[in-house]
Amino acid sequence: MEVIGITGNATAPSARPRVVNIGALFTLNSAIGRSAKPALFAAVDDINSDSSILKGTKLNVILQDTNCSGFLGTVEAMQLMGRDVITAIGPQSSGIAHVISHVVNELHVPLLSFGATDPSLSALQYPYFLRTTTSDYFQMYAVADLVEYFGWREVIAIFVDDDCGRNGISILGDALAKKRAKISYKAAFTPGATTSDIDSLLVGVNLMESRVFVIHVNPDSGLTIFSIAKRLGMMTNGYVWIATDWLPSVLDSSDTVDHDIMDLIQGVIALRHHTPDSDLKTKFTSQWRSLKDKETPKFNSYALYAYDSVWLVARALDAFFDDGGTITFSDDPRLQDDNGTSLHLKALRIFDQGSKLLQKLVATNFTGLTGQVQFDSEKNLIHPAYDVLNIGGTSSRLLGYWSNYSGLSTVAPEILYTKPPNTSTSNQHLYGVIWPGETTTKPRGWVFPNNGKPLQIAVPYRVTYAEFVTKDKGPEGAKGFCIDIFNAAIDLLPYPVPHEFILYGDGRRNPSFSNLVNDVAQNKYDAAVGDITITTNRTRIVDFTQPYMESGLVVIAPVREIKSSPWAFLKPFTWQMWGLTGVFFLFVGAVVWILEHRMNHEFRGSPRQQLITIFWFSFSTMFFSHRENTVSTLGRLVLILWLFVVLIINSSYTASLTSILTVQQLSSRVQGIDSLISSTDPIGIQDGSFAYNYLVDELNVAGSRLQILKTQDDYVNALQRGPSGGGVAAIVDELPYVELFLSNTKCTFRIVGQEFTKSGWGFAFQRDSPLAVDLSTAILQLSENGELQRIRDKWLSHNPCSGQTNQMDENQLSLKSFWGLFLICGIACFLALVFFFCRVCWQYSRYSAEGEQHDIEDIEEPEPTRPVRRSIRSTSFKNLIDFVDKKEAEIKEILKRKSSESKRPPSQVSDGQSSSPT
Repeated sequence: MEVIGITGNATAPSARPRVVNIGALFTLNSAIGRSAKPALFAAVDDINSDSSILKGTKLNVILQDTNCSGFLGTVEAMQLMGRDVITAIGPQSSGIAHVISHVVNELHVPLLSFGATDPSLSALQYPYFLRTTTSDYFQMYAVADLVEYFGWREVIAIFVDDDCGRNGISILGDALAKKRAKISYKAAFTPGATTSDIDSLLVGVNLMESRVFVIHVNPDSGLTIFSIAKRLGMMTNGYVWIATDWLPSVLDSSDTVDHDIMDLIQGVIALRHHTPDSDLKTKFTSQWRSLKDKETPKFNSYALYAYDSVWLVARALDAFFDDGGTITFSDDPRLQDDNGTSLHLKALRIFDQGSKLLQKLVATNFTGLTGQVQFDSEKNLIHPAYDVLNIGGTSSRLLGYWSNYSGLSTVAPEILYTKPPNTSTSNQHLYGVIWPGETTTKPRGWVFPNNGKPLQIAVPYRVTYAEFVTKDKGPEGAKGFCIDIFNAAIDLLPYPVPHEFILYGDGRRNPSFSNLVNDVAQNKYDAAVGDITITTNRTRIVDFTQPYMESGLVVIAPVREIKSSPWAFLKPFTWQMWGLTGVFFLFVGAVVWILEHRMNHEFRGSPRQQLITIFWFSFSTMFFSHRENTVSTLGRLVLILWLFVVLIINSSYTASLTSILTVQQLSSRVQGIDSLISSTDPIGIQDGSFAYNYLVDELNVAGSRLQILKTQDDYVNALQRGPSGGGVAAIVDELPYVELFLSNTKCTFRIVGQEFTKSGWGFAFQRDSPLAVDLSTAILQLSENGELQRIRDKWLSHNPCSGQTNQMDENQLSLKSFWGLFLICGIACFLALVFFFCRVCWQYSRYSAEGEQHDIEDIEEPEPTRPVRRSIRSTSFKNLIDFVDKKEAEIKEILKRKSSESKRPPSQVSDGQSSSPT
């Protein structure tokens, strides 16, 4: 134990004591300790020489060396706590911090750690633990952002199996999961592991698929990993190494660059605590050169955090004293029992106002060497940020920065803090990287596992539809449409893919494709290539490529040809359509007769002749052969609209009749999936198809209705026998199989109804396999350059069956197709009649009024009045009918004559009458 100064804490209340003891606990002979120790004493000297802070109270540091040992570090920490320190700075080890945090919780002594970065050292469990550096929680999210930025999906974590290593990698796993990535393997080694242990560990991870390694180790042992990796050839093209802040801590504290060390880490990406440039930092750098106790000519970022930690204590103490705080200690009754209690434990005393000092520490806010020193609600430093470095040549190169405020950026975080936060993917930027092997091409990040061992690809050994995939006697062992597409896609990849096909099935019946996919998910095979339908359940356990063939379930059934009949000419229209059309012919004929009767002599004559005219004119318009001319404006308007309706009806009738008489009409008792489900007839499905589960689980079809068909001959026999003969009413299968089956059977059967599911075929890979993504791109390229269609024509060339099943009712034209035309024509007829009768009533009113006036003037003596109401009404209605029946010209002449007579003076009429002979 090294003691600097003499303890001078008072045990009695005092406003401002002359000396205050603070403890320091870390490993002196370490990359962190060699930088932290001079910085810590430099801070004490600066504070003690500054009269503006603490105002006469001096800081006295009691330093304990943990010697890189968890056991010794714990013992030293207990001894330190027995020296009546009001706060402790350190330790750098997260393991020791976990133990000592329990002690300081009981003694109420704040513990300020500038090196314990374990994220699990939370303020909730350890209220007196205050981290004065950035937690590894943020560093692991920075690593995850790097992985996402470069587009990798799997990493291998290499770490020391202690509290800091395990908990940090655990946070990394959570951070990667949010980026849809993962840790494929956790390669842990014990603290103090030998070179042979690390060698065996790296040999194992080198046989794995991922080539992205995250190194989270101690600064004093990390370079050993790169030395062994260099010897194993793991620092060449294709490898990615991401080191946490331990590597810059080693490099920054070195005076001269060791070329052997730099040669080991070429192309490595590393994270370093970001500390903004400032005058204080520049002054400390100059001051470092003159420090007597320094063991290294340079310092790392932990020296800055240690320096700021001491100043944090000083400022908090100053506020503590200003607020009336006193430094007193009291014995812990639990440790004063004489029954076996150690003398060392009896020396542990409780800091009476430790909680008050802790509040001042958390509330302190100042600008130090590391930037703004301020804590958030979880007692973490605000604005965590890192420099992203790329090791190359004899130094490191700055690629950019990371902060939880804006993610990856080439702009310094302190500048971005003045702008709104933006962590969108498009806003992430870094400068170019020089990767291991001195290449600027971004590594793919993965290789085939087991040092190039071929991929084990399962291929379904089909019995039916061997054109898609089946066994082959050639070197590949499989052939077919699916195999050719897979090979064509593999040829487009920029790297070789060694693989071998393994037949899945016994060759006597089609294998279960669901079992095949499950075996891939359980790592029995690396992938599955064949006619594998992409379904929702399967996508939950494996990754599929882009579909290379569209598919979907359809229904095939026996069909019969609809023969023609003597009454085929009636089939184009439904009976409702025929009836309404006939009614409208008569209705329009009657309307035109009414409108033309008064002015067109062709629409006059005896009642018998007029009735014949109505019928003749009505139905002759069907062929546009009516002889009667229309002369009235209303009649012509109605006739034009009606002829347009007749034109549409004739054209539709002709087209429908032509289709019925010339196109082959097929019908089936099964009209689609709905009618098939509603019946109780047996349904056939292909052996091994997912259609069984779909019909049972999704469409609630009883399993007893489903018959498994193994060969195409089974298809034909089952359909020909039908439900009554022990066969099936229809077969539900995928469209590619059905098209091939119909072609092979010369279109004896037909697809009925519509395709009722939409899916596709793809190749299945294990979850998160990068090969699935690359093959998807290759399949799209095959589709664009026409190679996909060429392969399809090679294997699946067939004559499509164009005939479709039809239902007669669906082919007939009904009122729903023409009701708009009839409505327009009916409205036009109604308006024409209304206008016509209004005009007739107006003429009749004039005719009646002038006639009555003339009769009154001619009558000299009135006759005796008598009740003649009924005769007057009868006479008026008869007169109205007679008036309507008169010709228009005759009515106009009568009205004109009566109008001229009514304008002559009455005297002229009287004189003329009196001068007549008696």
